[in-house]
Order: sequence, then structure tokens, then C-alpha cells
Amino acid sequence: MKLRVLNIKIFYFLAVAMSMISINANAQSKEKQIQVDIDLNVIKEDKVLVTVTPPKITSNEVTYHIPKIIPGTYSEDDYGKFIDNLKAFDAKGNPLIVAKMEENTWTIRDAKKLSKITYLVNDTYDIEDEHDIFSPAGTNIEEGKNFMINTHAFVGYFSGLIELPYKVNITHPATLWGATAMIDTNASDTKDTFTTSRYAELVENPIMYAKPDYTTFTVDGMEIIIAVYSPNGLITAQSITPEMKTMMTAQKNFLGKFNSTKKYAVLLYLSDIANRPDAKGFGALEHPTSTTVVMPEMMPKEQLAEQLKDVVSHEFFHIVTPLTIHSKEIQNFDYNSPKMSQHLWMYEGVTEYFANLFQVNQGLITETEFYQRMSGKIANSLTMDDTMPFTKMSAEVLKKPYKDQYLNVYEKGALIAMCIDIEIRERSNGQRGILDLMQKLSQEYGTKKAFDDKDLFAKITQLTYPEVGQFLNTYVAGPTPIPYEKYFAKMGVTKGTMEVPTNIFIHNQAPVLTVMDPTTKELIIIPGAELNEFMNTIGIKAGDVLLEVNQVKYNLDNVNDLIMMSMGLKDGDPISFKVKRDGKELILKGTTKIPTEHAEGYQATDASKAKLKEAWLKG
Repeated sequence: MKLRVLNIKIFYFLAVAMSMISINANAQSKEKQIQVDIDLNVIKEDKVLVTVTPPKITSNEVTYHIPKIIPGTYSEDDYGKFIDNLKAFDAKGNPLIVAKMEENTWTIRDAKKLSKITYLVNDTYDIEDEHDIFSPAGTNIEEGKNFMINTHAFVGYFSGLIELPYKVNITHPATLWGATAMIDTNASDTKDTFTTSRYAELVENPIMYAKPDYTTFTVDGMEIIIAVYSPNGLITAQSITPEMKTMMTAQKNFLGKFNSTKKYAVLLYLSDIANRPDAKGFGALEHPTSTTVVMPEMMPKEQLAEQLKDVVSHEFFHIVTPLTIHSKEIQNFDYNSPKMSQHLWMYEGVTEYFANLFQVNQGLITETEFYQRMSGKIANSLTMDDTMPFTKMSAEVLKKPYKDQYLNVYEKGALIAMCIDIEIRERSNGQRGILDLMQKLSQEYGTKKAFDDKDLFAKITQLTYPEVGQFLNTYVAGPTPIPYEKYFAKMGVTKGTMEVPTNIFIHNQAPVLTVMDPTTKELIIIPGAELNEFMNTIGIKAGDVLLEVNQVKYNLDNVNDLIMMSMGLKDGDPISFKVKRDGKELILKGTTKIPTEHAEGYQATDASKAKLKEAWLKG
């Protein structure tokens, strides 16, 4: 009996002890995290209030940073420029001394007493003439309507505490819903709570608040969210979902067994640039589980869907590299004193190549269209420095003259990937290609294990063939221009002249539309210009002032909208022009006929290589 009572007592004391351990553990976990509170209900002069509560600081001073640069942008943007009135307080609400050390850094003194810091965040979309931040990496604050929260612009980190977990509470109007790949653990309709394991994870998870307009679907076990903000309601998530689902299904089919995330969010912000100051840096920025996209709202839906196919597919393929396969510079990214990797040819080039290859592989574009795209990349790359070593340009991309060559990562970078793919296909008799190489690299490294920059070429050579290593050292690390015709010939593809579609406002590879007078902003068909067959047929003449196309007025202010509209035209589309000729207004109506021109390109001509070519494009 006594033994039994003793056991009960032991059990009781054990239970109490375990309970105390649990309480202490919870207290410690709360102390060892950074809490952020963002209030989207109270907007002050187009700015949002952010409150950051740190754990107990044990030093006399602590430094708070907002990023100078973020992964994927390759430019120093100084997001601290958009932070106002940063203050620090002790537990009693007394202010502490704060010194702004530089654009993105604040030092807080007497930091052992620090209880919280507060500051206001300004947005970037409506002041894009004042900075160079790429819109998909920027922010929008539109009270009661839209908040594009790229988290790196709202939340910073304390020196020495960047690896701590973050808990972010966002209070918002009940009419707005936050689209993100993160999980909201708060059941409230007016408050969301997100947690991340460290600052780097928070930076990679943007959130877009807007009136709910989203769709979800599943592709091969991956849940995909398409969220849209269209200020004038011209585009809905439902209207673009069929094309997005087709594209992303094709991407998953192309990637095959390549590991990927279980949830992916596409956050599409449609800019109302035609009516007000708004985002104008169109494109996308990738993250491991999402992508932010900015496009003009006035773009026709069919053309928007086509643009999204290229832009979003590029960002999606970043799950291969650098999100899975990357160097230590990427793994341990320094947001304020970055050291850049040598391998942009892989991070951006392989990604851009996949964004084109998967489309011909899955039947979304024709073989001819694929060759045209690669031919265009060759032409574009040759307008840049074709002898600058790509590894050197990558490592020094933040400073001149290397930063001026950055766009070549999407042109020559993709061509480098193509040539490596061709080399591997030829050596393996069509059995393997660059996708196989990337799968092997992901198994060797992966999301948690980074490679040393200097070791990558040797590892690729080990996994493929000596000729691939020779290519990398000669054409990527070296100054030698790539002999593209040599590599195309390996697949039975040769250079030739062919008919290619162009634009209704182009003839003989030159535009026929210009601005007559910057003060009047009127657009004019260049006087004396030779016009294409379509313009001659519909009745347009050189010297005509172009007033409207399809009942939409155009001038210098929205000429970009006109160009984008014209790019979306197809044969057979009805079209009307209002022009002014000799002081009189005329309406010219007809049917669109996209003009074609002779241009150099590539086509398959060697039947003996047909099987190898099919393995390259379809295997």
C-alpha cells in the first residue's frame, strides 16, 4: 500500500515537473523569436505602421537592418529609403536613442532595455520615377483596396539574430484577403498570423491583400493558388486559370521526378498605369513557393495569358536553381554586404532555357517557334559584350561595367544552357540532357546543402563528360564567343533564311510609327516611310496622324499600351483606325493580316540527326 502511494506521489511530482518544463520551454520559445505586428487598417500619409518586438537583448547596442539587396534581383536597391521615423522604446514606453548609421541600418543604444521598435513603411509603386526597384520586388499601399507586401521591404533583422524564428501578425480589413503560400494560423477574419523558421524564409514569402479573387487547383500533388488584383476589374483569376493550369501541368510533366514544393502561389498585380502613377516594371520575381507578377491591366486577356506563360514559367523553374541547387553565397545570403556567385549562367540561364524548352517539349509551341526564340536570343546577346567571361560578370554584377551586361543572363545564359544540353545529348546518344544533369546536382546538393563556386565545373564534368567541362572553361569562364552553328549542327539544325511574323507597325525591320511633336504627343506614321502590305491594304498612308486603334485613343503617354496591343493581334482579328490626314479625321476598317519578313533563323535540314533532335526537343 505504501509502495502504491509512493508511486502516485512520484507520478504527481513527475507530472508537475513536466508541466513546468513545458511552460518554461514555451516561455523560452517566445523569448527566442522576433514578433512583428503590421496594421493595414491605419494608413498614415500612404504609409503602414510596423512594430517589431525582439527577444531579450544582452548587449549595450543592437543594430536593425532593412535589406540593401534581396536574392533574385542582382541590384542594390536600398529598401531602407522607404522607412520613416524609426523609434525604439523600453518596456515602460520611454524612448531609447536611435542613430541612423546608413541608408538601411539603425543602431539602438542602451539595448538591454529594448522592448520594441516602430517605424512607417512607404510604398514604391506610385513613386517609381524616384527609384529603380523592379516592380515585382516593390510594394503597394492602397488603403482598403490592395497591399502588395514583399516582406523584405516591411520587415528587417537584428544583427546576430537573423536565424531566429519570426512571428508576423497582420491586422487588416475584413474585406481584404491575404494571398500567400504561408499558412495563416489565426482564425480571425481581420487578423492573420504567420510564422517562419528564420528571416530568410520570411523574405521568400510575399503576401498580397486584396478583395478575394483567386482560384486553386492541384497538379501532381502540388496545390497552386492564382490570386489577382485588377483595380478596374478587367481581369479575374478565373479568366486566366485555364491557361495557367495548362502551362503548370506541362511544367510538372517536363520536370518529372524533380522534387518541388507542395504549395505554390502566383500573386498577380495588374497595374493601372494608364490612369495614375503605378507600377511599370513588368515581369516577375521568384520565390521557393511563390512568384510575384506585375503586368499592365490594359493588356488584352489573350496577350496577358501568353505573357504569363513565359514570365511565370521562368519563375516556376527557379525551383530547380537557385532554390534547390545553389552556392554558399546564395545559401548564406548577406542582405546588406552581399557576395555574388559566379554562376548566373545557371541560376538565370538554365531557368530561362527550361522556360522555352518545356514549351516545345510539351507541344505548347512549335519546333520552328523554338528555333526563332533561340535565334532571337543569339541576336540580342550579340548586342552585348560577347567576350566578357560569364563567371566574372556574375561575381561582379553589382558594379560597372558588369552590371550593364546583366540582361545577357536571359539571352546568352539561356544559350549556354542550350549548348550544354546539346553536348550531353550528343555524347549520351540522346539518352540524357541538361535536365538529367540538374536532377543529379539536386541529389548531390539540394536545398540544405550548398556548393562552393570554384567546385561546380569539376562536379558537372564528373557527372557528365570531359567535353562539357571543356565547354564551361572555354565559353563560360573564358572570353571565347560560342560558335552556335557548330552546336546546332550536332542536332541536324542549320542556319537559313525564312519567313517570320513581325508587327503591323514594322516594315523592313524598322518601326514606321513615331512621335510627331513632343508637345502635342501625337503619334504619326513616318512621312515618306515605305509601309507593309497590311497598312497599304487597309488604307493607312505615310504622314497619317494616328488617333485611335479599335476605339482606344493613343498618344505618347500610352504608346507602350499600343505596342502591347499590337503584339497581341492575330490574323483575322477585326481592326479599325482613326487617323487625321490633311486636317480631316478618317475611319479605316478591315481585318488584321500580320506581316511577315525574311529573316535569318534555324531549321532542321539533316535527316540523319532527326532521332537525336527529337530526343533533344521531345525527350
